[in-house]
Amino acid sequence: MAVLAVPVPEAGAPPQDLGIDAAHLSVAGFTGKRSQTFVLAGDDGRALVALGIGDPATVDLDTVRDLAGDLARAVPQHRTIAVELPQEGTALPPAAFAQAVVEGVLLARWRFFVGKGDGEALLDSLTLVAPTDVLAEATEGAKRGEVIAEAAAISRDLANCPGTTLTATRLGEVAQELAADADLQVTVYDEQQLIEMGCGGILGVNLGSVEEPRLIKLVYAPKDPTGHLALVGKGIMYDSGGISLKPSDDSHAQMKNDMTGAGAILGTMTALKALGCRAAVTAYLCCTDNMPSGSAMKLGDVLTIRNGLTVEVLNTDAEGRLVMADGLSLAVEDGADVIVDIATLTGAALRAFGVEMAAVMGNDQAVVDGLITAGAAAGEPLWQLPLHQPYRSQLDSTIADLKNMGGVNAGSITAGLFLQEFVAGTPWAHVDIAGPAWQPKQRSWRNEGASGFGAMLLTEYALGFGIAR
Repeated sequence: MAVLAVPVPEAGAPPQDLGIDAAHLSVAGFTGKRSQTFVLAGDDGRALVALGIGDPATVDLDTVRDLAGDLARAVPQHRTIAVELPQEGTALPPAAFAQAVVEGVLLARWRFFVGKGDGEALLDSLTLVAPTDVLAEATEGAKRGEVIAEAAAISRDLANCPGTTLTATRLGEVAQELAADADLQVTVYDEQQLIEMGCGGILGVNLGSVEEPRLIKLVYAPKDPTGHLALVGKGIMYDSGGISLKPSDDSHAQMKNDMTGAGAILGTMTALKALGCRAAVTAYLCCTDNMPSGSAMKLGDVLTIRNGLTVEVLNTDAEGRLVMADGLSLAVEDGADVIVDIATLTGAALRAFGVEMAAVMGNDQAVVDGLITAGAAAGEPLWQLPLHQPYRSQLDSTIADLKNMGGVNAGSITAGLFLQEFVAGTPWAHVDIAGPAWQPKQRSWRNEGASGFGAMLLTEYALGFGIAR
């Protein structure tokens, strides 16, 4: 069965395709108010869905993406979906409208399932119907939306994989499998190489695990790049807390997603070639389990990070910043113009912002602003926290250069201040996705469970990197 969705504004005549006028729609209780739907039977056997968009002048990317997601979920029995683009009236260009429709529908129909129903198709085809004069623009936007949705789906797939399935070693293999089509150079560093490289943060966190760690480096190198962007991702494949063992609660049960930062970056990297990204992008995925055992990292241990700084470990569950420190140090050595890191880093960010937005902070306001703008366009919003330097004293150690925990308050900010120690003044921003990385329920195109948050915003940011706007 097929369904055709027809956008209907709150004021004015509905499109002729519906075969029904505003008066009859009003009798049925449909006024075109945003998110309203009304299903009619078409003459050709299709279901026609009048989709209220409200005031066309206020329609933005979030509106279209959300409505498209709502539509896809409202007709779950339909695997063939068509959506008309409005003839006129919206402020969005046809390409942007088409992109948001594709993202919303594809991500709403995304599914991760292990069991008898895992082969079930949720969507056979998605067709956009556009006026002839904007067909080329709409087609380009639809293609872009498909690539970005695929990047987000990769991030979701990885974040939802159980820790026994997706180890650090396996993630390195996945990166190599995805690299060929994406024109990426991939280097996977094993445990012995990490020892030789002096990556004490990753190695220290890995001490309690039977699984080897991996540092996965991906390079996207277009001709005549507009700049060099480095992305550093936390890849804790499963986080038990280590010796500082987490309680056996719902939060602990979600810890397969503690590698969402690394997964989001890998999804982003697969999209750059197809979208014509003009910036050079180097990614560092810092991957290991954090497990308790007789060999595990202990409280009071001192680790030496790649850049030579020493860190006293006062909480083994503050492990993400330790592995990221090695990745940040390598990004500095590679001469990146800007470094962005992304991590499910602190419960404090979840407490501050909940599950609908992430925290961002950094040493360069232009980088922070660029990420906030990218997140707004991608439907993955960020809110800035101050990188308040007086709190740096909370990280002072009596026996090492710094310790891995601050005080009981401002935990997200002190974590950011810790990471800042390893960027050597390079323009940098830190994105803490501990909140939106896990969704308690589905919302429009957003899935329940591990969300893969970050791939869409990082893709948007990378595409505009180094380009004057």
